[in-house]
Amino acid sequence: MATLYVNNNGTILTADAPTIHPGNRGYLYGDGVFESIRVMNGRPLNVANHIRRMLEGAKVIKMRTPAFFTTSFFEEKIIELLRMSNITEGGRCRMSLDRATGGSYLPESNECTFYIEVYPYDVSHFELNAKGLEVDIYQDIKIQKNFLSNYKTKAGLTYVMAAIAAKEKNLDDVFLANDKGNILETSCCNVFIVSNGVLYTPGLDEGCLAGTMRMQIINLAIANGIKVYECTILPQNLLAADEIFVTNAIRGINWIGGYRTKRFFNNMSRKLVVLLNDYWERELGI
Repeated sequence: MATLYVNNNGTILTADAPTIHPGNRGYLYGDGVFESIRVMNGRPLNVANHIRRMLEGAKVIKMRTPAFFTTSFFEEKIIELLRMSNITEGGRCRMSLDRATGGSYLPESNECTFYIEVYPYDVSHFELNAKGLEVDIYQDIKIQKNFLSNYKTKAGLTYVMAAIAAKEKNLDDVFLANDKGNILETSCCNVFIVSNGVLYTPGLDEGCLAGTMRMQIINLAIANGIKVYECTILPQNLLAADEIFVTNAIRGINWIGGYRTKRFFNNMSRKLVVLLNDYWERELGI
């Protein structure tokens, strides 16, 4: 296997030894934001939208980002790591912005540092899961909507506990709800339900993550004549749906096979995966 490399704020290091500095606030306090980016044919996808969300998230948590933290700057750094790590087909990248070292809960500075890591991925296209996911609703923690809800912050313990709960119940994932019982997302994905050929997904004002793949699926659907509504999703809507699928930047689209006693089709999921791959093949000139 080829050696993998990381970029710690401009210093490139091999990933087979410690690369995070002592006192890193992302590690100590979850004080940062991050993005997960899919790589196809050795190139990172949807970089502009990922960087936009990351920089907006950094601003929301009152970190100061330098003017040179642009899409082209980070894309160049990601591609450099991919080439050095010999990732020429499928891959994934995780990129973080952490508040500068110093202080305890009250930071000494609001400056920030970046950290980029890359990994190979089994396939170089978006692939629909062969077997539908089995899911239920996670009851132990409710998501409270706040000004951080739409961003990928490093405070991820709710999602960790939800994923562990799913595994303990022999499920593939669980839906997370707010204190009103409205469905927002899963432990790692945005949620879409399909009814009579129309897509419904929780609105950002409900408090779900503003997923980059969520945005792309909405745009792809509308461009191909499929109606999409951002609205409140109730548990009873899950049971009434013809189909449910979930999305994230790395996996693309995964279809839900069962929620409790209800079984689902995957016709829309299959159609959208084809549209998604076609889009990126055109964009990359494959």
